[in-house]
Amino acid sequence: MVSSLDDLRAALPDEEACRRFLEEALWPEGRYCPHCGSLRSWPIRGETARAGLYECADCHRQFTVTTKTPLHATKLPLWKWIQVLWLMLWSSKGVSSVVVARWTGVSQKTAWKICHAARELMDKHQAMAPALQRIVEIDDKYMGGAPRFKREVKHKRGKGTNKPQIVVAASRDGFVRSQAIERDSVEILQPFMERHIDRDAYLMSDGGGSYGKLGALFRGHDTVNHGRKEFARGPVHSNTAESFASYLERIMIGVYHRMSRWQLQRYVAEAAFRWNAKRETISEDGDPTGKFEKIPPLEQLEMLFRHAVGCQIRRTRVGGIKRPGEPEPVPRRGTVLGAEISASKVAIRIGEGLVR
Repeated sequence: MVSSLDDLRAALPDEEACRRFLEEALWPEGRYCPHCGSLRSWPIRGETARAGLYECADCHRQFTVTTKTPLHATKLPLWKWIQVLWLMLWSSKGVSSVVVARWTGVSQKTAWKICHAARELMDKHQAMAPALQRIVEIDDKYMGGAPRFKREVKHKRGKGTNKPQIVVAASRDGFVRSQAIERDSVEILQPFMERHIDRDAYLMSDGGGSYGKLGALFRGHDTVNHGRKEFARGPVHSNTAESFASYLERIMIGVYHRMSRWQLQRYVAEAAFRWNAKRETISEDGDPTGKFEKIPPLEQLEMLFRHAVGCQIRRTRVGGIKRPGEPEPVPRRGTVLGAEISASKVAIRIGEGLVR
């Protein structure tokens, strides 16, 4: 079992071993072309050919294991990528890019991009996960602490706040699905619930109006009234979903300190993946025990890389990242990617113009 960086280096001693590991993770049932999906290809073994280079027999385009993945066109050794991803998955609440850079010897900007590439994979993994079944709790949460005190300024609370919001669906089996949302309206919550909650599930929530309307889509729906200090009524509660929301809050406070609106979904997906990275143990008789154990980080990395094709990120002209085809984020006056700063001290070049 790989339980330390020394064990990881022993398991993957060189670039060839790292490449074979990624190929086995990405192509467990056989190599296919990331351009056209063809199952027919052959290796290119010339003196000047890169290691692990293949050519498709149908579209005749060349590819490697990193083509159209978050590692596409990377100039870093594969070992650096695997090392950073392993450290992220090994930690219990995540690790900041500053610490990753210090541990691995890459720059903070490089570590930040690799970490977000991992979160992009985690987001895709959640999108492909099966719907939650049986008893499912659902709740929403505003992210962030109390606003700073300002003289003669009253900050709105509850529905009036401008904090970013997330929705959490948690199964009593111990697994969650979560997503950043603009607001907790029926129009926004319904696609999330229909995608991640089985129609035959029994729903439990607080007394939010949107949940009351959407509860009719499922087998049953019970609520607790938090306004009257009712947090559990026998088996009726949403404490599992609130537990995950609290876990995410602790991650923000203790590790990242801030999650921008632009990247919030990736951080939420990371927390959900780490929460779900467990499996039920089996007794000697072959029966489920009802107890769970953590999936080792190297196996988690295999799970993530299995869906890596088509999951890419690119740097933007203002220092952020985006998916291919997404529009460039345009900073508001006096902000950089949503972070408030002094407009008189910052100048960001965007194309031919200058925003000050």
